[in-house]
Amino acid sequence: MDWLERMNNVLDYIEENLEQEISYKKMAQVGCCSEYHLSRMFSAIAGIPLSEYIRRRRLTLAGFEIQKSDIRIMDAAIKYGYDSVDSFSRAFKKTHGLTPSVARTKGTSLKAFPKISLQISIKGDTEMEYRIEQLDFEIKIVGKSKPVKTSNAFKIIPTLWNTAKKDGFMQELIDMSWENPKCTLESLLGVCGKEAAITDDEFAYFMGVRYDGDAPSEMETLIIPPATWAVFPNIVDAWKRLYSEWVPTSGYELANLPCIECYYPPKHKPRHELWVPINAK
Repeated sequence: MDWLERMNNVLDYIEENLEQEISYKKMAQVGCCSEYHLSRMFSAIAGIPLSEYIRRRRLTLAGFEIQKSDIRIMDAAIKYGYDSVDSFSRAFKKTHGLTPSVARTKGTSLKAFPKISLQISIKGDTEMEYRIEQLDFEIKIVGKSKPVKTSNAFKIIPTLWNTAKKDGFMQELIDMSWENPKCTLESLLGVCGKEAAITDDEFAYFMGVRYDGDAPSEMETLIIPPATWAVFPNIVDAWKRLYSEWVPTSGYELANLPCIECYYPPKHKPRHELWVPINAK
């Protein structure tokens, strides 16, 4: 499976560069996808952010070296990507539960995080409903951007919408939307990443609606270019199965654009959908 092979090639690149700079751009090239989708795919499959995996692997090697050699703590910090002993010590303690100096003590226990090898079993026992939408025009979305930590996105995003409902922002969006329907992308929209190339620790979640008028002074405007989309009902289920089941067997590649969560008006079926930008292989 070429998709799985590419992701394992990314893991090999990380392993080969743990003692030097690791480029997200280079990882995306190795994985033949955008930086945005590389981060989302890794987090969805491995269960941890990509940057956290790199941090754990580096600190695992640092622990081995500190226990086995007389390397100075400062040199170890620089070798494994930290610009100060303090930042290295904090990260080391977060991972191992003790400081680098204490780790030198004989008999001290450390934690080792092994290299991940991705092996996905695609059962196919439950179908995935989807459709392909071609939008040949720009989509202008008006709203507000909120920072979201990738590792907690499934918890944070519902909270953002609940807050928007309580403080009246959701009603503002509803009042602006659905007046002049232009396409099937007429709903409350959550755009996952304001830009295609984002870090995987945090991304901008843009809450808005398609709107042709001028944005109110307190809101921003986001333009989504013409694109082809795979559309899935049930956002939570779609996110869980997108990277591990649909993408590897679909004959499509993920395009260099953010995914969009769509929450439709009352009585609309389905109640919500995930729009995923795609290109044919």
